[in-house]
Amino acid sequence: VQLQASGGGLVQAGGSLRLSCAASGMIFRIAFMGWYRQAPGKQRELVATITSGGLTNYEESVKGRFTISRDNAKNTVTLQMDSLKPEDTALYYCSSYQSGVRSWGQGTQVTVSS
Repeated sequence: VQLQASGGGLVQAGGSLRLSCAASGMIFRIAFMGWYRQAPGKQRELVATITSGGLTNYEESVKGRFTISRDNAKNTVTLQMDSLKPEDTALYYCSSYQSGVRSWGQGTQVTVSS
C-alpha cells in the first residue's frame, strides 16, 4: 500500500487548504480512509474519516470547518480545510484501513499563522 499526501503549506488564520491523498496497491473502493494530524509535542489524533460507503466522522474541533471526501474512480481522498486556526498547525497524515491492515502516508505539513 502506498499513500501519497500533498497540498500542505503555510496559510494565514481564516484561510483554506486542500489536502489530497493518492492511494495505490489496495482495493481503494472498500478501504476505510482517514486523515490524522500530529502537532509538535502532542500525540497523533484523528481529524476525519470516511467509510467505503461515504459515511464521515470528524474530530469535534474541526466540525463545520473541514470536509473529507473520496473519489473511488481516482483512488483519492481529500480533506478540504476552511476557516483554519493556528491550532490546526500540524503534520497531517493520510491513513487507510483494509483487511485488518492500517497504512500511513508520509505526512504533509500544515502551518497556520495568526
